[in-house]
Amino acid sequence: MDKDNSTINNYNHGINLLERKTLVISGVKKIENFDNLHFLLETTMGFLVIKGENLELIKLDTLAGNLTIKGDINSLDYVLDQTKKGKEEGVFSRLFR
Repeated sequence: MDKDNSTINNYNHGINLLERKTLVISGVKKIENFDNLHFLLETTMGFLVIKGENLELIKLDTLAGNLTIKGDINSLDYVLDQTKKGKEEGVFSRLFR
């Protein structure tokens, strides 16, 4: 299992947004949380929050770390890593209230 995790860590992180409707992301390590308005992803470059409307998970390739989302994309924000776990949980809980 550690071998698969190290493979994903070696992938480059990239974002391709087409007409604000289709979002293709590489370097995704983990999907923390998602619904039709928000996605919270852990990528090789940190946590990424995607906000929009009618968001749908279209394709997930866990081995390659690729993700495709469709919907009305409004924003992409990176969340700074926190050194204390309590602070991280506070940030994430505020994002999804």
